[in-house]
Amino acid sequence: MKYQLLTLIFSVMVFSSGAVNAQQNESSKELFSYENHIVDGDTLNYRMLLPKDFDESKTYPLVLMLHGAGERGNDNKKQLAHGSTLFLKETIRDSFPAIVIFPQCPRNDYWSKLEADRSTKPITFKYKYNEAPTTAMALVMDLMDEMVAKPYVKIDQVYAMGLSMGGMGTFEIIYRKSEMFAAAIPICGGGDPASVTEYAKTIPLWILHGAKDDVVDPKLSLNMASAIISAGGFPKLTLYDFANHNSWDPAFAEPELLTWLFSKIK
Repeated sequence: MKYQLLTLIFSVMVFSSGAVNAQQNESSKELFSYENHIVDGDTLNYRMLLPKDFDESKTYPLVLMLHGAGERGNDNKKQLAHGSTLFLKETIRDSFPAIVIFPQCPRNDYWSKLEADRSTKPITFKYKYNEAPTTAMALVMDLMDEMVAKPYVKIDQVYAMGLSMGGMGTFEIIYRKSEMFAAAIPICGGGDPASVTEYAKTIPLWILHGAKDDVVDPKLSLNMASAIISAGGFPKLTLYDFANHNSWDPAFAEPELLTWLFSKIK
């Protein structure tokens, strides 16, 4: 009986601790301000995290983080589901003061211009970079142009990151805005290998994917890495033998992820 009581107390303590941590995480996400960017009647919701003691007379790196398809919507909240806690860590905020932007793609749109055949597993994608970008991507590019023009943004330290649909968006935006970015981190994404000649020699990439991914084929990342090498670039590639589609979990746990990113300067 005594053992059962101790087990119950321990279980309650663990549950309570988990609940408190979850509440703290949700509360800390409120450090991301609620913003929107409007162009010709189209609206892009986004959240923005400023460095501690932000000072407009100083300059800071700028990080764009593109979420996956499951976080689409118009609540301006769901896009913080993955990756936001990394940038909210005190050690990260102290070591890498930066402006971090998490835009939210509307439910009926997509970051990357493509056709998706969801009858296959993994999904089959046909990229259409030769066409105009999606409305969501066009709004992101316009927002980034606006941000880079701010006097407090370090134009030689502008970075792109993304996971799944956002990983595809990362490959596409560095193609469409190759002059803007100093480095990029696409996670479990893919893209058009023919596009890499625009940035292979100028934008360092750390490409990450799960080898067991049955949603977005890991060979899509391998094909992009191979194309970059063929075009004269030297991508960093991490393939997790144990991970399925949620390879963003080990990716965001990489101890050198942001050290690598912020070390890249144009």
